[in-house]
Amino acid sequence: MKLGILITTDRHAADVVGLTKAAVSKGHEVIIFNMDAGTKLLGNASFTELCKTKGVTMAFCDHSAGKEGVSKEGIPAEMVCGSQFNNANMMHDADRVINL
Repeated sequence: MKLGILITTDRHAADVVGLTKAAVSKGHEVIIFNMDAGTKLLGNASFTELCKTKGVTMAFCDHSAGKEGVSKEGIPAEMVCGSQFNNANMMHDADRVINL
């Protein structure tokens, strides 16, 4: 199963990390997309390091990051600096989506 996680708030980093690790440990793939205030989590190393986990793909909305004043410096290369197209792809590819 492919689990999509759409993140629009900066309040649930620990929950996303826990959900992602649990899903991957059960053999599921996880697709994470950050937008709006959710891009503020890009400053949280425990969150951004998820992109280096086998079975996890991550992208964020570049426009939202700019609007929120989020620095892209230090973001791992495995994380895609993208657009709402990445969100649309996640919605298409995921079997289930959680919105936080």
